[in-house]
Amino acid sequence: MSEKNKPPARKPMPGWLNFVFGGMSGMMGICVVQPADLVKTRMQLSGPSGKKSVLGVVGDILRKEGVTGFYTGLSAALFRQATYTTGRLGCYNGLSNYYTSTYGVPSFPIKLVMGMAAGGLGAFIGTPAEVALIRMTADGRLPPEQRRNYKNVFNALSRIISEEGPTMLFRGATATVTRAMVVNGAQLSTYAQAREMLVSHLGEGIGLHFIASLISGLVTTFASLPVDIVKTRVQNSAKGTSQVTVLRQIIQNEGVFALWSGFIPTYAKIGPLTVLIFIFLEQLNAMYYRWTDS
Repeated sequence: MSEKNKPPARKPMPGWLNFVFGGMSGMMGICVVQPADLVKTRMQLSGPSGKKSVLGVVGDILRKEGVTGFYTGLSAALFRQATYTTGRLGCYNGLSNYYTSTYGVPSFPIKLVMGMAAGGLGAFIGTPAEVALIRMTADGRLPPEQRRNYKNVFNALSRIISEEGPTMLFRGATATVTRAMVVNGAQLSTYAQAREMLVSHLGEGIGLHFIASLISGLVTTFASLPVDIVKTRVQNSAKGTSQVTVLRQIIQNEGVFALWSGFIPTYAKIGPLTVLIFIFLEQLNAMYYRWTDS
């Protein structure tokens, strides 16, 4: 095709829409995988005396809380995606734009470092929602007289501030940031490597992204789960405690392998969530361009 007959290049999407679509994609994706996240949290909080299999935890939830019990804490999960995912994308784009304008196109290691930094910053922004989410998803496993019975994420946040003080919203922030940096680092590197190895066999398309995401999710789950379990215990504790103390207690009381408790439901969340976010994001982008091209 000659230069004269080439269709005009599309105008780039406004930067703020990348944030909006990223947050919306995360929120839509979490609606699908929230049950797996809830099961994972319950397994992580069970401790040595209440260990159960995935099916055992699922059975308990169905028996005591019904099908809707799997979506306990959904408002907090949505709020977390709205803060963490949007914050992570905003931070990464800002770092990437600054580096490109100053030093040129970043190499893969630089992108990896920027992704870890953006993940940590986004996680700090999303820590209050994370605290509310952990507490709301853990509530159903407690005796009725000990439950907090938060109505929604905003009720949880306001009650935490009034009953325990505003600093409680950032309990476990260090653990949350650490986990986010591990997750972002593992996801970025393993997804890129799996994609590179598989593209010659599968070609470009959803199939490639799906399988690469599942491989990335497997490695990410293994690498991040110990940090995630420590974070969950810290944020759900009634009294403040350090990551090191919680880690030592888990190993002493439950054994090293307890650090990977809830592996299956965690992987059932991370793998599909990555795929779903990508699919939803592509659909939102396509809708935008259909609207602007019409």
